[in-house]
Amino acid sequence: MKTLIYAFWFATLLLCACSAPAQQRQTKGILGPADLKKLIPQDYFFAGLTASVQPGMNAGVRFLNGKVLLVALVNTSGYSTAIQQKYQALFISDSRLNVEGSELPPGAYGCGFSSGKFIVMNVAADDIVSVSAHRDEKLQHAVPLKFVEQEGSYRFYAGKNFVTLRAE
Repeated sequence: MKTLIYAFWFATLLLCACSAPAQQRQTKGILGPADLKKLIPQDYFFAGLTASVQPGMNAGVRFLNGKVLLVALVNTSGYSTAIQQKYQALFISDSRLNVEGSELPPGAYGCGFSSGKFIVMNVAADDIVSVSAHRDEKLQHAVPLKFVEQEGSYRFYAGKNFVTLRAE
């Protein structure tokens, strides 16, 4: 009887140990709505104010290294006109990124497309990265934010504007 109980506990322990990695496995690629709902904050601190994040206006990607990049549109109504011109979204990455050839360390930032540029700012609204953006006139259905995977990197779109980035 004791042997049967030990066998039962061993089998249960083995089953739990085998199923844990399957539950933890996170695949690389564009994040779906369920993942984004868990990861995107409801409010975001930037330039001395806290702005609400616009529900459903977000995108994210999990890189091959398991790290994540999240982007979400924010309500910038309380900000000065100068900040509103270039701050449209939160930009949070736990991976070092290459954005159109410029290096961006992991961190929490604000970002936006303005005057043909893609600008990433620290939370004090200082420009950290400013690179030329591209425009995809052939894009049929422009959406506020999205990622498109492309040969080891990702295009990050805001409308028809985009930049190419990849995890380092």
